[in-house]
Amino acid sequence: MTHSTAALVGATGGAGATRLAVELGATLARDGRDVAVLDVAFDTEGLARHVSGRIDPDVTELLTDDSAGGDRLLSDALRDYDAASDLPGRFALCPAHAPFERMARAKTADAAQRFEELLAEAAERFDHVLVDAPPVAANQAVAAVTAAERVAVVAPASERGVDAVQRTRGRIADVGASVDAVVANRVGADHHPGDGDHPVRSADAVIPESDATSVESVPASVGGRDAEPEPAFAPAVAHAAEVVFDAELGLEFEEAGLLDFDLDLDAEEFLPNALS
Repeated sequence: MTHSTAALVGATGGAGATRLAVELGATLARDGRDVAVLDVAFDTEGLARHVSGRIDPDVTELLTDDSAGGDRLLSDALRDYDAASDLPGRFALCPAHAPFERMARAKTADAAQRFEELLAEAAERFDHVLVDAPPVAANQAVAAVTAAERVAVVAPASERGVDAVQRTRGRIADVGASVDAVVANRVGADHHPGDGDHPVRSADAVIPESDATSVESVPASVGGRDAEPEPAFAPAVAHAAEVVFDAELGLEFEEAGLLDFDLDLDAEEFLPNALS
C-alpha cells in the first residue's frame, strides 16, 4: 500500500536526511509523482540551501500565526525545485529560514500542532510529502514522527550510527510512534557484513556514497545540468523511495549501475543481535 506522508528522521546530526529528502523527492518526481518536502530541521536550515532567491514566507511563518498575521498559506511558502524543473512530476520545497526568535516559537507545542495540520494539507495537494526532521528531541520532530504515516530513520554507516538507531527507536517509541524503515546513508564500497556492527546490517535500504559534493550537483539521482544520473546511486535512491513510502516505482536503470553496488541485502543475514 502506497503512503503519502513520511518523516525522514536523522538518527544523529549530520546523517544526511536533508540531502536524502531532496534525492528521494527528485526521484519520485522523475517517476511522474508530485512531491513536497516540509522542513522541520529548523536549526540547520539545510533545505534552504536548495532554494534560490528570497524565502518569504518560510515554514516557520506558517507555524507561528502571530508573525504571519494568520494569512500565510502553504502555497506561498512552497518553492518549485529548479534543478528538477524538467521532471514529469512536480517537486516543491517548503524550507525553514528564520530569525532565532521566530524559530524558537516554531518549536512550541502549539506550533507542532499546527504542523500536523500543515502536513495534512500538503498531503491533499501532493502524491507524496516528505518531512525533513532532526533527531527526535524537540516538539517539531515529535510532531513529524507522530503525524506522518511512515517513519524512516536515516543513519550513517558507522558504529556511532548503529547506536544512534537504537536510541532513535527508543525515543520514537516513547512518543507513541514506530520506525517503519532504516536507511543506511553514505555507505562506502569498503563496507562488508563482517566489518562489524553498523546500520548496513539492519538497513531496509542502503544509499552509497555519491560523487555529488555540492548543492549545485544535487540531485545526483536524476541527473540534470548536463549530467547523467549516477549509475549506482540512482537505483539505490529509487529503492529507498520504494521502501520509505511502501510504493512501487516504474523507473528503469542500466543493469551496469545495479552491479556497482549490492542493493539485494538479506535483512536476516545482516541483522545484528543489537537490533533484533
